[in-house]
Amino acid sequence: MKWESLIGGMSPARLKRTVLLGMKSLWMHKLRSLLTAMGIVFGVASVIAMLAIGEGASHEAQEQIKSLGSQNIILQSIKPTDNANAGKQERSFVLEYGLTFRDIDQIRATVPGVSVVVPGRKLQDFVWRISRNVDSIVMGTVPWYPEMRNRRLLKGRFFTDVEMRSRSNVCVLNTDLAAKLFPLSESLGEEVRLQSGYYTVVGVIESRQSDAGSGGSSGGKADEGGATMEMLLPLTTLLERFGEVLVKFRSGSFEAEKVELHEVTVKIDDPNKVVAASEAIKHLLSRNHQNVDYRMVVPLELLRQAARTKQIFNIVLGSIAAISLLVGGIGIMNIMLATVTERTREIGIRRALGAKQRDIVLQFLIETVLLSGAGGVLGVALGLLVPLVITHFADMLTIVRLWSPALAFTISVLTGVVFGIYPAMRAASMSPVDALRHE
Repeated sequence: MKWESLIGGMSPARLKRTVLLGMKSLWMHKLRSLLTAMGIVFGVASVIAMLAIGEGASHEAQEQIKSLGSQNIILQSIKPTDNANAGKQERSFVLEYGLTFRDIDQIRATVPGVSVVVPGRKLQDFVWRISRNVDSIVMGTVPWYPEMRNRRLLKGRFFTDVEMRSRSNVCVLNTDLAAKLFPLSESLGEEVRLQSGYYTVVGVIESRQSDAGSGGSSGGKADEGGATMEMLLPLTTLLERFGEVLVKFRSGSFEAEKVELHEVTVKIDDPNKVVAASEAIKHLLSRNHQNVDYRMVVPLELLRQAARTKQIFNIVLGSIAAISLLVGGIGIMNIMLATVTERTREIGIRRALGAKQRDIVLQFLIETVLLSGAGGVLGVALGLLVPLVITHFADMLTIVRLWSPALAFTISVLTGVVFGIYPAMRAASMSPVDALRHE
């Protein structure tokens, strides 16, 4: 029997009658049909939900990486290992490590394509507003920092070149810190205290999330709720007020560190030269630093890696969900084989009354496609609902692409066809005489 002639030559009325017969047969066994379709329902729903979770996670990671700037190279100071510090600690109580102004000067002079450099120095301390205090990261930086790091000012302004040169006591708070210090009032124009100095709030900047995939945190102090506390000052102000050595007295412990710069952002004018420039900077720093007391983050490479990870993630999640569809398809085949055995006498009567093999094949194929199609529709509805529930209760971003439900539904219908062919062919190949004799 040729498959292309399965429906060809059949009148619309006869085809309609066959479809109605299949629907009637399924309706007579409602519970069995529902349980059979549930495998397809959960398979389709899992395909859509898993792809939505994967897309959401990938989107968040890529957005965080993009916020670092695709033309930027970010250098961060890190504490060297204890073994590397052993000799220095014997001679001095002050731990000296990290990036220096000399590194910046050499990068500007020797690495081609460097257009802008943003230095940053950090310390951790309590920021006070009257009797309210918040443990925060205080960062000294330059006026062009927001443009370089793609951070939006939500209120007020950033400090200016004039304030930078005059070492003014001005600051910018991120949204999380501003909300903690000024829960019921406006922060602009108000003063906050850092140790013994008072600083006027001139702006509020959006909080930044942890640098996804960068191998380190964003540099903000996170509280128990996951909020990031950050106060930004002119770099010159921070250097003048706190000097070269940062001293910490906390919980009976004493720490003294000499770090000229905790973070340096280098912008390359040509995106195609970012990777080459990063290799040149890495070679330069390896010559200047005896110990590995720095870390390099190249957002462009992280973006490419995130894209590859997204593909692998989607393939893995899709494969897991496809297994659910496979199990659902096997369930359909199992039930249809049992149905063929139950309806052997019915098949024999239809054949004796003139039904052809293609009529029998089409009848059972229609039943399996109706089962898988109905399961696919319910699965799509459930698959669209699950990401919404996850986003609402787990506060996790999920993204349902338009092609995801269409792909899942198409696979469900194809699953019904593929797993329904063998039972249909087995029913059609029965001898009418043997079928009529079946008890």
